[in-house]
Amino acid sequence: MKLYQPTPRYDLLRTPFIGRLLRWRWGRLAGQALFLCVALLMLYDGFTGPRLAPTNLATVITWVHYRGFVMFALLLAGNLFCMNCPFTLPRTLARKLSAHSSRRWPRWLRNKWTAVTLLVLYFWLYEWLDLWASPWLTAWIIVAYFLSAFLLEAFFAESPFCKYVCPLGTFNFVSSAISPLHITVHSQDVCRACAGKECVNGNGDVLGCGTELFAPQMKSNLDCVFCLDCARACPYDNVALAWRNPLAEVRHPDAWPRRWDVTMLVLVFAFISLSNAFGMVPPVYQLEAWLMAALGTTNEGVVLALIFGVLNVLLPLGLGVGAAWLSRHLAGRREALRLTLARYVPALLPLTFAIWFAHYAGFHFLTSALTIIPVTQNFLLDVGVGWFGQPNWALGPLLPAGWMDPFELVVLLVGVAASFEVVNGRARAANDPFPAQLPWLALILLLAVAGIIIMFLPMEMRGTMFG
Repeated sequence: MKLYQPTPRYDLLRTPFIGRLLRWRWGRLAGQALFLCVALLMLYDGFTGPRLAPTNLATVITWVHYRGFVMFALLLAGNLFCMNCPFTLPRTLARKLSAHSSRRWPRWLRNKWTAVTLLVLYFWLYEWLDLWASPWLTAWIIVAYFLSAFLLEAFFAESPFCKYVCPLGTFNFVSSAISPLHITVHSQDVCRACAGKECVNGNGDVLGCGTELFAPQMKSNLDCVFCLDCARACPYDNVALAWRNPLAEVRHPDAWPRRWDVTMLVLVFAFISLSNAFGMVPPVYQLEAWLMAALGTTNEGVVLALIFGVLNVLLPLGLGVGAAWLSRHLAGRREALRLTLARYVPALLPLTFAIWFAHYAGFHFLTSALTIIPVTQNFLLDVGVGWFGQPNWALGPLLPAGWMDPFELVVLLVGVAASFEVVNGRARAANDPFPAQLPWLALILLLAVAGIIIMFLPMEMRGTMFG
């Protein structure tokens, strides 16, 4: 099997205008400053503005527009939010505070188990506390992100917040596995001869890679925040932000480490894509009512913890391990289940991304994108600026409502086809017979059918007056 060694194609950093802007020393700072201004407006409105979520910038931007823009960015380019993340804007100050520190993130936490745990916890809290309906809680979440990023960056000599902790970063890392842009190098020989390794160590003026990735060894977008500090620090202009086939990373077995934590991250991420949408359709309320009666409790948090624990932990673990065991048996292999899981689980990512895209970019964003206009008008009126007139709360969809079911169906079918292709490619690369693919093809079909059923049920639009 040929090892996966990315080579640059159509390096964006060498294009006349965009490349110069991206390599500019203050390029990332400019993007972060813009997002910081937006975050400050959201904090102001979240703490002082109207309590009705569909009329508040904090909730509308966070739960409608941010998620939609992120999905389109990941599909068309890559991890652009982390590139411009305002939460790490104080990074330079924090790094100066930790410059003489030898503290490292604890070795036993240098994995994805914390990320998996926080991802499950984040989506449970989102549903239990109705975060989408509370500008005040949404504003406090933003504050918590700023504080966590700064404190962890200041206390440790690396960037553990981005790499091991941040749920938003985790979401973007996994999703960007099928993005068309990635970091690589033009010449491996140049990197081998480089004494300073500035791309990871920095050069005095520019910080090196915050998540400690070495550009010539990068095979995936996992843990890459697209900060481009590696490109700015490289004295040989050898780092590339290159185009690639969006399925290249998930096709190749050696692109990701074959570890339990990484495998479980992908599995959990796949099932959360369904459970998050399931939390917005009528059957979940019927299930909650039945469980409350069966358990003799009225505590919604406990009931939701049980539902989400089954959907997001037990099901992915049980179905994933079961598929791996059956696949290994059908292939006639004698190997650890960890290796069989690592071989096939990445094939779930195209369908998983399709489910997230149909839900966030399709249902929520395309049906509610124009709500930002009346919400902004309302904010300006509250601060005494009436130049832009009265809000028109009827504004909402970019696409007619009747288009959404066909749109979502097409997106999911494309995801199924891509996942099937990846399963087949990975099986051929490992010389597995066709029967070994069947458990994974069945799991993909199961996820797809569940996604189609959920998407076609009446769903809460959440966060918009239009809804």
